[in-house]
Amino acid sequence: MKLVNKLGAIVALSLATGGALAQGAYPEKPVRVVITTVPGPLDAFARAVLTQVGKHLNQTFIVDNRAGAGGNVGAEIVAKAPADGYTLLFALDTTFTVNPSLYAKMPFDVAKDFAVVSVPVTYAQVLVVNPAIKATTLKEFVDYAKTRKITYASGGNGSPSHLTMAAFLNTAGLEMVHIPYKGTGQSVIDVIGGQVDSLFAVGSGVLPQAKAGKLRAIASSGSQRSPGTPDLPTVAESGYPSFSANFAYVLAAPAATPPEIVQLLAREVALAMDTQEVRDLNKMADYAPTKLNAQQSAAWIADTRKHWADVITKAKITID
Repeated sequence: MKLVNKLGAIVALSLATGGALAQGAYPEKPVRVVITTVPGPLDAFARAVLTQVGKHLNQTFIVDNRAGAGGNVGAEIVAKAPADGYTLLFALDTTFTVNPSLYAKMPFDVAKDFAVVSVPVTYAQVLVVNPAIKATTLKEFVDYAKTRKITYASGGNGSPSHLTMAAFLNTAGLEMVHIPYKGTGQSVIDVIGGQVDSLFAVGSGVLPQAKAGKLRAIASSGSQRSPGTPDLPTVAESGYPSFSANFAYVLAAPAATPPEIVQLLAREVALAMDTQEVRDLNKMADYAPTKLNAQQSAAWIADTRKHWADVITKAKITID
């Protein structure tokens, strides 16, 4: 019975897609996937998903890490690649949602040069402080910051950690001293060491340290509490109901990629997200699956781009 169902699904897919898929079952050869960071959280997530997609499609997905310029280096490669489904992009959403407002000149048009396949997960930033800071709640942190000179670290100008704090400071009417780093790793170390007072960072990078007592977690930037940290309130719950700062990972293809290939890849990502291996990774990394299809993912990116453009303008954030 399972074999009959499987054969039926294959026939239905062939009838539904036509075009490029009718000429041969995509993918017929290995697929190159450009990842816009060095090995790290995005790379680990992308590889986990691509492993499942490759197993299901019986094809190899080859990872090509091309970091630089906030993701622009890797994204430009894909934007200019043949639109045949054999060159894809796995990137931080900030390449599409933040960079257009940060860089005076972009090597591609984020709205016109890509076909969005999926925004599979979103993730929040967690506000942590050095335990010496006399604050256990967001209100106490704000009150503390109003009475003295407070510093905050970030992974660099325009990074998610910087953008989240900039958005919060604007919302709360606060001023703090920004200490940018080249990446989040050293910034976390220096907040633990007391060289910097506070930091917004992805949960997987700071929550283990908070549980060990080396940092104190104050609030999450997400629109709702994370299943992984149900006791940690959001910024919105802590007195700033309009505040929300979520980031995401994005799978995209060159703009003219046949729609049937885009839809096939979107369905494959959705199937991969439902595997035990990817579910375990999401839980460990504190990622929230979105269940967005390709069209909804593109709309999420467009809306988020408008949000961060406003934050960047008000905070006067620039790239050196």
